[in-house]
Formats: sequence, C-alpha cells, structure tokens
Amino acid sequence: MRLAFMVYGHLGLISGGFLYDRILVDYLGRRGVKVEVVTLPWRQFPGGGLLGNFAPDLLRRLKGLKADLVVQDELAHPSLILGNRLLGRQPSLPIVSLVHNLRSSEAHPPVRKWLYRQMERLYLTGVRGFIYSSEATRQSVEALVGRGRPGVVAYPGGNRFTRSLTREEILARCRKSGPLRLIFLGSVIPRKGLHILLEALESLPPEGWCLTVVGQLDWNPAYVAAIRKRICQQGWALKVKFTGLLIGEEVGYHLARSDLLVVPSFYEGFGMAYLEGMAFGLPAVATSAGGARELITPGKDGFLLTPGDARTLARHLETLMRDRRLLCQMSLAARERYERHPTWEESCEAIFRFLKEMRG
Repeated sequence: MRLAFMVYGHLGLISGGFLYDRILVDYLGRRGVKVEVVTLPWRQFPGGGLLGNFAPDLLRRLKGLKADLVVQDELAHPSLILGNRLLGRQPSLPIVSLVHNLRSSEAHPPVRKWLYRQMERLYLTGVRGFIYSSEATRQSVEALVGRGRPGVVAYPGGNRFTRSLTREEILARCRKSGPLRLIFLGSVIPRKGLHILLEALESLPPEGWCLTVVGQLDWNPAYVAAIRKRICQQGWALKVKFTGLLIGEEVGYHLARSDLLVVPSFYEGFGMAYLEGMAFGLPAVATSAGGARELITPGKDGFLLTPGDARTLARHLETLMRDRRLLCQMSLAARERYERHPTWEESCEAIFRFLKEMRG
C-alpha cells in the first residue's frame, strides 16, 4: 500500500499531535506501507491558510501524488479545502483525515468560533473517513458533518519512555516530606491554562508547593512575559522552574520526580500529557472540556475542573498538600489507569487495519 501523509510544517515539530503523527508514520512503515510525507507551508491562520489553497505548487503536488490513500493531519485543513475537491475527483484515492482536535471546539470569541466552524465543515465534508484521537473528537466532528462516514477512535499511547516507575518507587516518592511537587507539561500558551494554575497557587501557602514548567516558550512571547512578570511579583523566582522545551527521556526525568501533573487546559482533544504522567504514577488535574474526561476518574486518579476554575483547583491542591495518604492512593490508581490504556502499538495497529479497509 502506498500512502501520502499530508501535514503542515514537518514531522519533527514538537507537540502532542506531531508526536502522534511521527509514531503513526513510523509504525506504518514498519508494517510495509510506503509512506510519502507531503509537507505544506505553515501559513498564518486563517487567512494565510486559505490562500494556500491557490498555491500552484500545492496543486501540482496533489495532481502528481502516487498513492493508494491519502491521510491528512486536520491541522492543515485551511490549505486543503479546494485541493481535496481536486483529489475527490479520483474515486480510487480515498482521503482520510486524522483529527486531533477541532479548532472550533476551543474557546474563542463568537465570530471567530463561527468562522472556524465554517472552515472546518467545508474541509471535513471533503474527506471520506476519519481517525479520531478520542471519543470527544469524534463527537465534535459528527456535530459538524453528521454520522455515517467510516472512522476509528485510536487513542494516543503513553508508552514512549524506556522506563517508568514501579509501585514501590511511586509509594516512596509520594511519602517524601516537603512541598508538593507540581509539574505543568505543555507549551506555554493561553489555552493550556498556566495562568489558572498560578491564580490557584496564589491562595496557597508558598512553602507547601513547588512547580516545574516543561514546555515550549516561544509560541506566544507576550503571554510568557506576562506569566514571568506574575511570578516575579509574587516572589516565586525560586519556586517556579522553567525548563523550556524538552524531548524524550528528559521529560520522563521530570515526571518521575514530581507528585502531581496539573494542566488546566481550556480544551484538549485528548491530552497526551495526562496519560504520560500517569505512566509515572502522577494523578492528573485537567478540565472537563474535551477528551481528558475519557481518561481521568475524578477523585480516583485525578481531578476534572470547569475551565478557568482556579478556586476549585486550589482546593484540590490543598487537599493533596495535607493528605499524603490520599496522594499515594491516587498515584497508584493513576499508574493502574495507565496500564489499562492502549499502547501506541495497539492504536497504530487499529489505524493500519482501518486504512486497509478504506483502501478496499
């Protein structure tokens, strides 16, 4: 089987979605699929992306595809609306969209949200099948284009690290005295909600916690500057550590030395970071917006918040600061939840079988 995989930028970019793409492309290659990665210029959203539809180079590349099947990362949808109409004229060349999460599902001003919905609906109606990162993502797509098209839900795996922690190591860690060691894992952008975490921490005794922020710092410089200013105003320079972008086992190093993963994102299609934290026995604090509710059982292996609810977040943090026995119980439950979750290999195999069916 020959497959064209279309994506903005390149597969080396750092985010949960690009990690998913890289792992899938690698797995398909190992299963004998000949994968051609077709990279598209990453244009400013939405106007620049729409102009990408008229790029002569893109149209030539689409006409010249030597493939039995096309898989597209939905992130690139603004530049593919018209091109998919061209590809759709070839009945023997099915187009499958890999949907991590829809932009229209995120929190935006009403007019912008309406625009995103229209653009994504136009794109999604031009494809024949879907790969979803979660049930929440499937429901979001079906709310735009209806049911009936073939698809597969293939959750991200959490097993990309060579080593996690044993039960005994998890218990030893969470029984240690000292501040509650929090970790925020994600790009420092407004949607991830680091400012909500800081707001919650402002109401807690500073000796009761410390925070490590692991994630890219150059996607929204103005937001990062505001975060750093807030930290300085609170006198937290020694309590909040920014590692910047880390990859691979460096991320695992910090997860293994933390007690609780907190990413109060305003929306996540799934939230790969929560699962990766659970691999190290970290209870996860997320919001109920998106796919995290498919992973986290509130009060058992983590907590779910209403987006923006710093007061409830502070209450949960204070509970775990005071109750190490509960922290141990939740840490073990988080590890058990991770062990029940599909691995990358299992999810990629489900996608491989689905693509074979779509090829016919």
